[in-house]
Amino acid sequence: MTRLTRLLVVLLLGLSQVAVGVPPDLDTELAHIQGLRIISKTTVGDYLYYVLGFQQPVDHRHPSRGTFEQRISLQHKDESRPMILHTTGYGLPGGPGLSEPARLVDGNQLSVEQRFFTPSRPQPANWRDLDIRQAADDHHRIVQAFKRIYHARWLSTGASKGGMTSVYHRRFFPHDVDATIAYVAPNDVDDAHDVYGRFIEQVGDDDSCNRRLEGVQRQILQHRDDVVKIMLSRGYTYDTLFGTPQRALEILVLDTPFTFWQYQTQVDCALVPGPDATVAQLVEFMDATVGFDFYTDAGVAPYTPYYYQAGTQLGSPKADEHAVADLLRYPGSSVPRSFVPADIPMRFEPGAMRDVDRWVRLSGRTLLFVYGGNDPWGAEPFRLGPGTRDSFSFTVPGGNHGSTIAKLPEPQRNQATAAVLRWANVPVRATVPDGPGPDDLAELRRRPR
Repeated sequence: MTRLTRLLVVLLLGLSQVAVGVPPDLDTELAHIQGLRIISKTTVGDYLYYVLGFQQPVDHRHPSRGTFEQRISLQHKDESRPMILHTTGYGLPGGPGLSEPARLVDGNQLSVEQRFFTPSRPQPANWRDLDIRQAADDHHRIVQAFKRIYHARWLSTGASKGGMTSVYHRRFFPHDVDATIAYVAPNDVDDAHDVYGRFIEQVGDDDSCNRRLEGVQRQILQHRDDVVKIMLSRGYTYDTLFGTPQRALEILVLDTPFTFWQYQTQVDCALVPGPDATVAQLVEFMDATVGFDFYTDAGVAPYTPYYYQAGTQLGSPKADEHAVADLLRYPGSSVPRSFVPADIPMRFEPGAMRDVDRWVRLSGRTLLFVYGGNDPWGAEPFRLGPGTRDSFSFTVPGGNHGSTIAKLPEPQRNQATAAVLRWANVPVRATVPDGPGPDDLAELRRRPR
């Protein structure tokens, strides 16, 4: 065989591979994305699982101010399958796990760590660079970069603050993805007008559960000195934020009814201690329901970006103090400012959420919202309006913060599933694989109230 003949054979083989759709090496394709590096790579089932670093402008309005590396994970199955953009709203999940939409469409998934959650934090950190528009710009640049590889339909998703983040991205870049599935995402349009307390008063089959929860709140504060001794015996510290374990305890106590209904269900009311409970029993219940370890310097520190955003743009629930007002030494402490170091300035922008809400009601399209009927975060939901097109909102009866499409009543579940499949342009699947996902209730419980 002559040299020319060998060259022709190699060329023809290469063309035949292209013709039958054999993809080039994914590592090579990723290497062509400017500013992207592969941190790690492994195989998980049918997927390649990458942890990646992507260079982002610290300030998209002024790119010359420098860059930081934002962490991303990629779960790759096939370039011809749909891509799910999973906006975490928080840090990157600790390992692989497919969101419900990724399982429904048998697709690929990109999970994005929110800017300012470590290690995706600029150094030095100018906290004014943490807002919903800068984060939307982050996601927009990621979509643009990866659409060079993934040409099928794109859907975005997220739960809780991750669901909020997916909607904010669509508000500023409505055509980046074909649809958005947002789970248990609150929409605090007017932070001064709060309905969370009224929602909690009415949640559940009757008011006996809430009365028992109020009893626990009062008992804990009546035995506060004994409880504080237990807190300090565990090595918890309170110097950076709360100043004193007494103040941290009061905030924890005020959060109890909200957190109970956020993560528990009606059947768990039977576990709420009664008036004869010992201090040890009260502490055990509070540990399981709210968690003493979170309301500490070490527990709160990873979530400074969340509380900063809650206190500057997102809004937050107002703590209901009525049941324990006479026992409080630090009233008014359960606010975002208490969770953010004093040297980080904060100023609330009341127009940010109104703008997003207006877009959803007047211009939103291909949006799907899922809420839990007993989840306090659903007290102020995103609402579809006269200008919203091809969109849906469903509620899981009695559901908590872990509500999903799979938990909806069958007619709504079928309708929601059909919409997701249609938006992704994939046929109906006979079965949907189950398994732990990045927005499962166990994962959400690691996040703030």
